[in-house]
Amino acid sequence: PERKAGGGGDTPGTGRQSITRHPKRDSNPRPTRERDPARIARYSKTIFLHVGSLVDQASDSAWRCFSSVFGGINLMGGIVCLSPDSELFEVNHIRTIYHMFIALLILFILSTLVVDFIDEGRLVLDFDLLVYAFGQLPLVVSIWLCMFLSVLVVPYGLFHIWASHRQASHRRTLRSLLAGFLYLLYQGIGLGFLPTYLVLKNGLPPASRFIIILEQVRLMMKAHSFIRENVPRVLAAARDKNSKETNTSLVIPQVTQYLYFLFAPTLIYRDRYPRNPYIRWGYVATKFMQVLGCLFYAYYVFVRLCIPQFRSISLQLFDLRAMVLCIFNSILPGVLVLFLAFFAFLHCWLNAFAEMLRFADRMFYKDWWNSTSFANYYRTWNVVVHDWLYYYVYRDILWMSEKRFRAAAMLVVFTVSAVVHEYVLAICFGFFYPVLFCLFMCFGMMFNFILHDQRKGPIWNVIMWTSLFLGQGVLLCLYSQEWYAQRYCPLQEPSFLDLLKPRSWTCHQQTLPAEHID
Repeated sequence: PERKAGGGGDTPGTGRQSITRHPKRDSNPRPTRERDPARIARYSKTIFLHVGSLVDQASDSAWRCFSSVFGGINLMGGIVCLSPDSELFEVNHIRTIYHMFIALLILFILSTLVVDFIDEGRLVLDFDLLVYAFGQLPLVVSIWLCMFLSVLVVPYGLFHIWASHRQASHRRTLRSLLAGFLYLLYQGIGLGFLPTYLVLKNGLPPASRFIIILEQVRLMMKAHSFIRENVPRVLAAARDKNSKETNTSLVIPQVTQYLYFLFAPTLIYRDRYPRNPYIRWGYVATKFMQVLGCLFYAYYVFVRLCIPQFRSISLQLFDLRAMVLCIFNSILPGVLVLFLAFFAFLHCWLNAFAEMLRFADRMFYKDWWNSTSFANYYRTWNVVVHDWLYYYVYRDILWMSEKRFRAAAMLVVFTVSAVVHEYVLAICFGFFYPVLFCLFMCFGMMFNFILHDQRKGPIWNVIMWTSLFLGQGVLLCLYSQEWYAQRYCPLQEPSFLDLLKPRSWTCHQQTLPAEHID
Protein backbone atom coordinates (compact mmCIF):
# COMPACT_ATOMS: atom_id res chain seq x y z
CA PRO A 1 0.00 0.00 0.00
CA GLU A 2 1.02 3.58 -0.57
CA ARG A 3 2.50 5.68 2.24
CA LYS A 4 0.53 8.73 3.02
CA ALA A 5 2.89 11.63 2.49
CA GLY A 6 0.93 14.44 4.00
CA GLY A 7 1.95 17.98 3.32
CA GLY A 8 5.18 18.18 5.28
CA GLY A 9 7.13 15.31 3.64
CA ASP A 10 8.20 13.80 7.04
CA THR A 11 6.71 10.72 8.65
CA PRO A 12 5.60 11.70 12.13
CA GLY A 13 7.52 10.05 14.93
CA THR A 14 10.25 8.59 12.68
CA GLY A 15 12.46 11.56 11.91
CA ARG A 16 12.97 10.19 8.36
CA GLN A 17 11.79 11.51 5.03
CA SER A 18 8.65 9.73 3.85
CA ILE A 19 8.65 7.82 0.56
CA THR A 20 5.98 8.89 -1.94
CA ARG A 21 4.94 7.59 -5.35
CA HIS A 22 3.39 10.83 -6.54
CA PRO A 23 5.92 12.81 -8.57
CA LYS A 24 3.58 15.78 -8.73
CA ARG A 25 3.63 16.08 -4.97
CA ASP A 26 7.45 15.73 -4.98
CA SER A 27 7.71 18.72 -7.28
CA ASN A 28 6.14 20.92 -4.64
CA PRO A 29 8.68 22.90 -2.57
CA ARG A 30 9.46 21.33 0.83
CA PRO A 31 8.62 23.55 3.75
CA THR A 32 11.71 24.64 5.72
CA ARG A 33 11.96 24.17 9.47
CA GLU A 34 12.34 27.41 11.31
CA ARG A 35 15.55 27.71 13.38
CA ASP A 36 14.83 28.09 17.06
CA PRO A 37 17.24 30.71 18.54
CA ALA A 38 16.73 29.33 22.04
CA ARG A 39 17.62 25.81 20.90
CA ILE A 40 20.77 27.04 19.11
CA ALA A 41 21.77 28.94 22.22
CA ARG A 42 21.37 25.82 24.36
CA TYR A 43 23.54 23.77 21.96
CA SER A 44 26.19 26.51 21.84
CA LYS A 45 26.26 26.73 25.61
CA THR A 46 26.67 22.94 25.91
CA ILE A 47 29.58 22.91 23.44
CA PHE A 48 31.20 25.89 25.15
CA LEU A 49 30.95 24.25 28.58
CA HIS A 50 32.41 20.99 27.25
CA VAL A 51 35.38 22.75 25.61
CA GLY A 52 35.90 24.80 28.75
CA SER A 53 35.93 21.64 30.84
CA LEU A 54 38.61 20.13 28.60
CA VAL A 55 40.71 23.29 28.82
CA ASP A 56 40.36 23.32 32.61
CA GLN A 57 41.47 19.70 32.82
CA ALA A 58 44.49 20.37 30.62
CA SER A 59 45.43 23.48 32.58
CA ASP A 60 45.01 21.69 35.90
CA SER A 61 47.14 18.78 34.70
CA ALA A 62 49.87 21.12 33.47
CA TRP A 63 49.80 23.10 36.71
CA ARG A 64 50.15 19.96 38.77
CA CYS A 65 53.08 18.85 36.62
CA PHE A 66 55.07 22.01 37.32
CA SER A 67 53.80 22.88 40.79
CA SER A 68 56.77 21.26 42.50
CA VAL A 69 59.08 23.76 40.82
CA PHE A 70 56.91 26.84 41.14
CA GLY A 71 55.79 26.42 44.73
CA GLY A 72 52.97 23.97 44.33
CA ILE A 73 50.36 23.00 46.90
CA ASN A 74 49.84 19.56 48.39
CA LEU A 75 47.32 18.03 46.02
CA MET A 76 45.62 14.74 46.80
CA GLY A 77 44.16 14.26 43.34
CA GLY A 78 45.13 11.34 41.16
CA ILE A 79 46.64 13.30 38.28
CA VAL A 80 50.26 12.32 37.64
CA CYS A 81 52.78 14.14 35.47
CA LEU A 82 54.23 11.03 33.87
CA SER A 83 57.73 10.57 32.55
CA PRO A 84 57.84 10.59 28.74
CA ASP A 85 58.87 6.93 28.58
CA SER A 86 55.86 5.93 30.68
CA GLU A 87 53.58 7.39 28.02
CA LEU A 88 55.66 6.11 25.10
CA PHE A 89 55.57 2.55 26.40
CA GLU A 90 51.80 2.63 25.99
CA VAL A 91 52.41 2.73 22.21
CA ASN A 92 52.88 -0.72 20.70
CA HIS A 93 55.61 0.43 18.30
CA ILE A 94 57.73 1.88 21.12
CA ARG A 95 57.10 -1.15 23.32
CA THR A 96 58.46 -3.29 20.48
CA ILE A 97 61.79 -1.43 20.69
CA TYR A 98 61.84 -2.22 24.41
CA HIS A 99 61.26 -5.88 23.55
CA MET A 100 64.14 -5.74 21.06
CA PHE A 101 66.51 -4.65 23.83
CA ILE A 102 65.28 -7.54 25.98
CA ALA A 103 65.95 -9.92 23.08
CA LEU A 104 69.46 -8.48 22.77
CA LEU A 105 70.04 -9.15 26.48
CA ILE A 106 68.93 -12.76 25.98
CA LEU A 107 71.41 -13.10 23.12
CA PHE A 108 74.19 -11.68 25.32
CA ILE A 109 73.40 -14.26 27.99
CA LEU A 110 73.24 -17.12 25.49
CA SER A 111 76.50 -16.12 23.81
CA THR A 112 78.26 -15.92 27.18
CA LEU A 113 76.96 -19.34 28.22
CA VAL A 114 77.91 -20.92 24.88
CA VAL A 115 81.43 -19.48 24.93
CA ASP A 116 81.95 -20.58 28.53
CA PHE A 117 80.65 -24.05 27.70
CA ILE A 118 83.05 -24.35 24.76
CA ASP A 119 86.00 -23.09 26.80
CA GLU A 120 85.27 -24.85 30.09
CA GLY A 121 83.21 -27.82 28.94
CA ARG A 122 80.39 -26.86 31.31
CA LEU A 123 77.90 -24.08 31.94
CA VAL A 124 79.48 -21.31 33.99
CA LEU A 125 77.30 -18.81 35.87
CA ASP A 126 80.04 -16.54 37.13
CA PHE A 127 79.29 -13.03 38.34
CA ASP A 128 82.67 -12.26 39.88
CA LEU A 129 82.73 -8.85 38.19
CA LEU A 130 79.51 -7.79 39.94
CA VAL A 131 80.70 -9.19 43.26
CA TYR A 132 83.95 -7.25 42.90
CA ALA A 133 82.28 -3.99 41.77
CA PHE A 134 79.81 -3.95 44.69
CA GLY A 135 82.22 -5.16 47.34
CA GLN A 136 82.24 -4.07 51.01
CA LEU A 137 78.51 -3.30 51.04
CA PRO A 138 78.25 -3.24 54.88
CA LEU A 139 80.82 -0.43 54.97
CA VAL A 140 78.95 1.37 52.18
CA VAL A 141 75.70 1.21 54.15
CA SER A 142 77.43 2.49 57.30
CA ILE A 143 78.97 5.47 55.48
CA TRP A 144 75.65 6.30 53.84
CA LEU A 145 73.78 6.19 57.16
CA CYS A 146 76.29 8.57 58.72
CA MET A 147 75.97 10.97 55.79
CA PHE A 148 72.18 10.86 55.80
CA LEU A 149 71.79 11.35 59.55
CA SER A 150 74.24 14.25 59.50
CA VAL A 151 72.32 15.93 56.66
CA LEU A 152 69.07 15.37 58.53
CA VAL A 153 70.36 16.91 61.78
CA VAL A 154 73.01 19.54 61.01
CA PRO A 155 71.49 21.78 58.28
CA TYR A 156 68.00 21.66 59.77
CA GLY A 157 69.30 22.20 63.31
CA LEU A 158 71.47 25.17 62.33
CA PHE A 159 68.63 26.76 60.38
CA HIS A 160 66.09 26.15 63.16
CA ILE A 161 68.33 27.70 65.84
CA TRP A 162 69.24 30.66 63.64
CA ALA A 163 65.65 31.39 62.54
CA SER A 164 64.15 30.92 66.01
CA HIS A 165 66.50 33.28 67.86
CA ARG A 166 67.22 35.81 65.14
CA GLN A 167 64.42 38.23 66.04
CA ALA A 168 65.20 38.22 69.77
CA SER A 169 68.93 38.60 69.27
CA HIS A 170 70.65 42.00 69.36
CA ARG A 171 73.60 40.70 67.32
CA ARG A 172 71.81 39.42 64.27
CA THR A 173 74.70 39.94 61.87
CA LEU A 174 77.15 38.10 64.09
CA ARG A 175 74.72 35.21 64.60
CA SER A 176 74.08 35.01 60.86
CA LEU A 177 77.80 34.98 60.06
CA LEU A 178 78.44 32.29 62.66
CA ALA A 179 75.58 30.11 61.40
CA GLY A 180 76.74 30.55 57.80
CA PHE A 181 80.32 29.66 58.72
CA LEU A 182 79.24 26.51 60.57
CA TYR A 183 77.06 25.47 57.64
CA LEU A 184 79.87 25.96 55.10
CA LEU A 185 82.27 24.13 57.42
CA TYR A 186 79.88 21.20 57.58
CA GLN A 187 79.40 21.19 53.79
CA GLY A 188 83.14 21.28 53.18
CA ILE A 189 84.36 18.84 55.84
CA GLY A 190 81.37 16.82 57.05
CA LEU A 191 79.93 16.11 53.61
CA GLY A 192 82.78 17.02 51.29
CA PHE A 193 85.99 15.65 52.82
CA LEU A 194 85.07 12.82 55.21
CA PRO A 195 83.11 10.56 52.79
CA THR A 196 85.81 10.95 50.14
CA TYR A 197 88.52 10.17 52.68
CA LEU A 198 86.71 7.03 53.86
CA VAL A 199 86.20 5.86 50.28
CA LEU A 200 89.88 6.24 49.40
CA LYS A 201 91.25 4.97 52.70
CA ASN A 202 89.21 1.75 52.62
CA GLY A 203 89.85 1.10 48.93
CA LEU A 204 86.23 0.59 47.95
CA PRO A 205 85.60 -0.93 44.50
CA PRO A 206 84.16 1.25 41.69
CA ALA A 207 80.41 0.59 42.04
CA SER A 208 80.54 0.99 45.82
CA ARG A 209 82.40 4.25 45.34
CA PHE A 210 79.75 5.46 42.93
CA ILE A 211 77.05 4.84 45.54
CA ILE A 212 78.84 6.91 48.20
CA ILE A 213 80.05 9.74 45.95
CA LEU A 214 76.76 10.20 44.09
CA GLU A 215 74.87 10.21 47.39
CA GLN A 216 77.39 12.71 48.73
CA VAL A 217 76.72 15.07 45.82
CA ARG A 218 72.95 14.55 46.05
CA LEU A 219 72.79 15.30 49.78
CA MET A 220 74.99 18.38 49.40
CA MET A 221 72.67 19.72 46.69
CA LYS A 222 69.57 19.00 48.79
CA ALA A 223 71.03 20.68 51.87
CA HIS A 224 71.91 23.75 49.82
CA SER A 225 68.41 23.88 48.34
CA PHE A 226 66.81 23.70 51.79
CA ILE A 227 68.95 26.55 53.14
CA ARG A 228 68.68 28.60 49.96
CA GLU A 229 64.88 28.42 49.86
CA ASN A 230 64.21 29.08 53.56
CA VAL A 231 66.76 31.74 54.54
CA PRO A 232 65.21 34.40 52.21
CA ARG A 233 61.81 33.63 53.73
CA VAL A 234 63.13 34.34 57.22
CA LEU A 235 64.72 37.58 56.08
CA ALA A 236 61.56 38.63 54.24
CA ALA A 237 59.42 37.90 57.30
CA ALA A 238 61.78 39.95 59.45
CA ARG A 239 61.38 42.92 57.11
CA ASP A 240 57.62 42.65 57.19
CA LYS A 241 56.75 44.89 60.11
CA ASN A 242 53.03 44.34 59.65
CA SER A 243 53.24 40.60 60.23
CA LYS A 244 51.44 39.64 63.45
CA GLU A 245 52.45 35.97 63.38
CA THR A 246 55.47 34.66 65.21
CA ASN A 247 58.62 34.10 63.23
CA THR A 248 58.80 30.37 64.01
CA SER A 249 55.24 29.48 62.97
CA LEU A 250 55.55 31.60 59.86
CA VAL A 251 58.69 30.40 58.11
CA ILE A 252 60.29 27.36 59.77
CA PRO A 253 59.39 24.08 58.02
CA GLN A 254 58.61 20.98 60.00
CA VAL A 255 61.22 18.26 60.25
CA THR A 256 58.84 15.85 58.51
CA GLN A 257 58.75 18.15 55.49
CA TYR A 258 62.54 18.21 55.37
CA LEU A 259 62.72 14.43 55.80
CA TYR A 260 60.28 13.92 52.92
CA PHE A 261 62.39 16.22 50.76
CA LEU A 262 65.55 14.20 51.46
CA PHE A 263 63.91 11.11 49.95
CA ALA A 264 61.82 12.80 47.26
CA PRO A 265 63.17 12.58 43.68
CA THR A 266 63.74 16.31 43.36
CA LEU A 267 66.54 18.74 44.23
CA ILE A 268 64.28 21.79 44.66
CA TYR A 269 62.89 22.21 48.18
CA ARG A 270 59.21 23.03 48.63
CA ASP A 271 57.08 22.80 51.77
CA ARG A 272 54.50 20.78 49.86
CA TYR A 273 54.51 18.76 46.66
CA PRO A 274 51.72 17.35 44.48
CA ARG A 275 50.75 13.95 45.89
CA ASN A 276 48.88 10.91 44.62
CA PRO A 277 46.16 9.25 46.70
CA TYR A 278 47.61 5.71 46.70
CA ILE A 279 50.74 3.64 45.99
CA ARG A 280 50.92 1.08 43.19
CA TRP A 281 53.22 -1.49 44.75
CA GLY A 282 53.17 -3.63 41.62
CA TYR A 283 54.52 -0.65 39.68
CA VAL A 284 57.27 -0.17 42.29
CA ALA A 285 58.29 -3.83 42.08
CA THR A 286 58.38 -3.64 38.28
CA LYS A 287 60.68 -0.62 38.32
CA PHE A 288 63.11 -2.19 40.78
CA MET A 289 63.16 -5.37 38.70
CA GLN A 290 63.97 -3.26 35.64
CA VAL A 291 66.85 -1.64 37.54
CA LEU A 292 68.17 -5.10 38.39
CA GLY A 293 67.77 -6.14 34.76
CA CYS A 294 69.73 -3.09 33.59
CA LEU A 295 72.49 -3.98 36.05
CA PHE A 296 72.86 -7.47 34.58
CA TYR A 297 72.55 -5.98 31.08
CA ALA A 298 75.52 -3.69 31.79
CA TYR A 299 77.43 -6.66 33.21
CA TYR A 300 77.06 -8.62 29.96
CA VAL A 301 77.95 -5.55 27.89
CA PHE A 302 81.24 -5.24 29.75
CA VAL A 303 81.91 -8.98 29.71
CA ARG A 304 81.21 -9.47 26.00
CA LEU A 305 82.15 -6.12 24.43
CA CYS A 306 84.57 -4.28 26.71
CA ILE A 307 86.80 -6.57 28.77
CA PRO A 308 87.94 -8.81 25.87
CA GLN A 309 88.95 -5.74 23.88
CA PHE A 310 90.80 -3.83 26.58
CA ARG A 311 92.31 -6.77 28.46
CA SER A 312 94.50 -7.71 25.50
CA ILE A 313 94.97 -4.26 24.03
CA SER A 314 98.50 -3.20 23.10
CA LEU A 315 99.24 0.08 24.84
CA GLN A 316 101.57 2.04 22.60
CA LEU A 317 102.56 5.67 22.80
CA PHE A 318 100.61 7.81 20.29
CA ASP A 319 99.45 4.86 18.19
CA LEU A 320 96.92 6.71 16.06
CA ARG A 321 95.55 3.64 14.28
CA ALA A 322 94.97 1.72 17.50
CA MET A 323 93.37 4.78 19.08
CA VAL A 324 90.94 5.32 16.19
CA LEU A 325 89.96 1.65 16.13
CA CYS A 326 89.52 1.67 19.89
CA ILE A 327 87.21 4.69 19.76
CA PHE A 328 84.98 3.31 17.02
CA ASN A 329 84.87 -0.15 18.60
CA SER A 330 83.80 1.48 21.86
CA ILE A 331 80.83 3.35 20.39
CA LEU A 332 78.38 0.44 20.58
CA PRO A 333 79.09 -0.56 24.21
CA GLY A 334 79.33 3.11 25.18
CA VAL A 335 75.90 3.89 23.74
CA LEU A 336 74.40 0.80 25.39
CA VAL A 337 75.82 1.84 28.75
CA LEU A 338 74.42 5.36 28.21
CA PHE A 339 70.93 4.03 27.48
CA LEU A 340 71.07 1.61 30.40
CA ALA A 341 72.19 4.31 32.85
CA PHE A 342 69.47 6.66 31.63
CA PHE A 343 66.71 4.05 31.77
CA ALA A 344 67.80 2.51 35.08
CA PHE A 345 68.26 5.73 37.05
CA LEU A 346 66.28 8.58 35.48
CA HIS A 347 63.29 6.42 34.58
CA CYS A 348 63.08 3.32 36.79
CA TRP A 349 64.83 4.36 40.02
CA LEU A 350 63.31 7.84 40.29
CA ASN A 351 59.84 6.65 39.29
CA ALA A 352 60.00 3.87 41.88
CA PHE A 353 60.79 6.29 44.70
CA ALA A 354 58.23 8.78 43.39
CA GLU A 355 55.58 6.07 43.50
CA MET A 356 56.50 4.97 47.02
CA LEU A 357 56.35 8.59 48.22
CA ARG A 358 53.20 9.35 46.16
CA PHE A 359 55.21 12.10 44.47
CA ALA A 360 53.16 13.22 41.46
CA ASP A 361 55.66 15.30 39.48
CA ARG A 362 57.42 12.69 37.31
CA MET A 363 59.05 15.08 34.83
CA PHE A 364 62.58 13.79 35.54
CA TYR A 365 63.53 14.18 31.88
CA LYS A 366 61.96 15.29 28.64
CA ASP A 367 62.19 14.08 25.05
CA TRP A 368 65.94 14.69 24.79
CA TRP A 369 66.16 12.14 21.97
CA ASN A 370 64.30 14.58 19.69
CA SER A 371 66.74 17.43 20.39
CA THR A 372 68.11 19.29 17.39
CA SER A 373 70.53 21.31 19.51
CA PHE A 374 72.87 20.59 22.36
CA ALA A 375 71.34 23.48 24.28
CA ASN A 376 68.01 21.66 24.30
CA TYR A 377 69.73 18.34 25.04
CA TYR A 378 71.38 19.77 28.17
CA ARG A 379 68.01 21.09 29.37
CA THR A 380 66.04 17.90 28.76
CA TRP A 381 68.49 15.04 29.46
CA ASN A 382 68.35 15.40 33.26
CA VAL A 383 65.66 17.85 34.34
CA VAL A 384 66.27 17.16 38.04
CA VAL A 385 69.86 18.41 37.97
CA HIS A 386 69.13 21.07 35.34
CA ASP A 387 66.53 22.71 37.58
CA TRP A 388 69.02 22.87 40.47
CA LEU A 389 71.72 24.43 38.28
CA TYR A 390 69.24 26.87 36.79
CA TYR A 391 67.76 28.09 40.07
CA TYR A 392 70.81 28.09 42.34
CA VAL A 393 73.67 28.84 39.94
CA TYR A 394 72.41 30.55 36.79
CA ARG A 395 69.60 32.66 38.30
CA ASP A 396 71.57 33.55 41.43
CA ILE A 397 74.47 34.81 39.32
CA LEU A 398 72.07 36.89 37.23
CA TRP A 399 70.50 38.22 40.43
CA MET A 400 73.87 39.21 41.91
CA SER A 401 75.03 40.78 38.64
CA GLU A 402 71.66 42.45 38.00
CA LYS A 403 71.20 40.40 34.80
CA ARG A 404 74.29 41.81 33.11
CA PHE A 405 76.43 38.69 32.63
CA ARG A 406 74.29 35.98 31.07
CA ALA A 407 77.19 34.46 29.13
CA ALA A 408 79.32 34.36 32.28
CA ALA A 409 76.47 32.72 34.19
CA MET A 410 76.17 30.05 31.50
CA LEU A 411 79.93 29.49 31.61
CA VAL A 412 79.81 29.04 35.39
CA VAL A 413 76.99 26.48 35.01
CA PHE A 414 79.04 24.49 32.51
CA THR A 415 82.13 24.70 34.71
CA VAL A 416 80.33 23.56 37.87
CA SER A 417 78.71 20.65 36.04
CA ALA A 418 81.97 19.59 34.38
CA VAL A 419 83.98 19.81 37.63
CA VAL A 420 81.45 17.75 39.59
CA HIS A 421 81.23 15.10 36.86
CA GLU A 422 85.02 14.83 36.69
CA TYR A 423 85.29 14.71 40.48
CA VAL A 424 82.87 11.77 40.60
CA LEU A 425 84.75 9.85 37.91
CA ALA A 426 88.18 10.59 39.41
CA ILE A 427 87.23 9.35 42.88
CA CYS A 428 85.29 6.33 41.64
CA PHE A 429 87.91 5.15 39.12
CA GLY A 430 90.86 5.99 41.35
CA PHE A 431 92.73 8.15 38.84
CA PHE A 432 92.62 11.65 37.40
CA TYR A 433 92.05 11.73 33.64
CA PRO A 434 89.96 14.80 32.69
CA VAL A 435 88.55 13.48 29.42
CA LEU A 436 84.95 14.27 30.33
CA PHE A 437 85.92 17.72 31.59
CA CYS A 438 87.67 18.57 28.31
CA LEU A 439 84.80 17.25 26.20
CA PHE A 440 82.30 19.14 28.34
CA MET A 441 84.12 22.46 28.46
CA CYS A 442 85.53 22.47 24.91
CA PHE A 443 83.21 20.59 22.58
CA GLY A 444 80.16 20.89 24.83
CA MET A 445 80.43 24.66 25.06
CA MET A 446 81.18 24.97 21.35
CA PHE A 447 78.25 22.80 20.30
CA ASN A 448 76.01 24.66 22.75
CA PHE A 449 76.47 27.84 20.70
CA ILE A 450 76.79 26.24 17.25
CA LEU A 451 73.89 23.80 17.63
CA HIS A 452 71.58 26.29 19.34
CA ASP A 453 67.80 26.31 19.62
CA GLN A 454 67.30 27.96 16.24
CA ARG A 455 68.62 24.85 14.52
CA LYS A 456 65.59 22.85 13.43
CA GLY A 457 65.06 19.93 11.14
CA PRO A 458 66.01 16.24 11.09
CA ILE A 459 69.60 16.83 9.95
CA TRP A 460 70.44 18.60 13.21
CA ASN A 461 69.02 15.73 15.21
CA VAL A 462 71.26 13.37 13.22
CA ILE A 463 74.27 15.60 13.94
CA MET A 464 73.40 15.64 17.64
CA TRP A 465 73.16 11.85 17.79
CA THR A 466 76.39 11.41 15.83
CA SER A 467 78.26 13.70 18.21
CA LEU A 468 76.75 11.95 21.22
CA PHE A 469 77.71 8.50 19.93
CA LEU A 470 81.25 9.58 19.13
CA GLY A 471 81.63 11.18 22.55
CA GLN A 472 80.55 7.97 24.27
CA GLY A 473 83.14 6.04 22.28
CA VAL A 474 85.89 8.48 23.27
CA LEU A 475 84.95 8.32 26.95
CA LEU A 476 84.75 4.54 27.14
CA CYS A 477 87.95 4.01 25.14
CA LEU A 478 90.17 6.48 27.01
CA TYR A 479 88.90 5.68 30.51
CA SER A 480 89.19 1.93 29.87
CA GLN A 481 92.74 2.34 28.57
CA GLU A 482 93.68 4.33 31.65
CA TRP A 483 92.00 1.78 33.94
CA TYR A 484 94.14 -1.04 32.57
CA ALA A 485 97.24 1.14 32.36
CA GLN A 486 96.95 1.72 36.10
CA ARG A 487 97.22 -2.06 36.48
CA TYR A 488 99.82 -2.60 33.76
CA CYS A 489 102.26 -0.08 35.15
CA PRO A 490 101.72 0.56 38.88
CA LEU A 491 103.92 3.18 40.53
CA GLN A 492 105.55 2.34 43.84
CA GLU A 493 105.99 5.88 45.21
CA PRO A 494 104.16 8.25 42.87
CA SER A 495 104.60 11.98 43.25
CA PHE A 496 101.76 14.47 43.00
CA LEU A 497 102.55 15.12 39.33
CA ASP A 498 102.55 11.38 38.65
CA LEU A 499 99.02 11.20 40.02
CA LEU A 500 97.91 13.97 37.66
CA LYS A 501 99.62 12.55 34.56
CA PRO A 502 97.67 9.83 32.71
CA ARG A 503 99.43 6.47 33.00
CA SER A 504 98.26 5.32 29.56
CA TRP A 505 100.54 7.91 27.91
CA THR A 506 103.71 6.21 29.09
CA CYS A 507 102.74 2.57 29.76
CA HIS A 508 103.97 0.13 27.08
CA GLN A 509 103.18 -3.21 28.74
CA GLN A 510 101.91 -5.68 26.15
CA THR A 511 100.09 -8.22 28.32
CA LEU A 512 98.10 -7.93 31.49
CA PRO A 513 99.38 -9.83 34.52
CA ALA A 514 97.16 -12.63 35.75
CA GLU A 515 96.56 -11.01 39.13
CA HIS A 516 95.06 -7.94 37.40
CA ILE A 517 92.84 -9.82 34.98
CA ASP A 518 89.72 -7.87 36.02
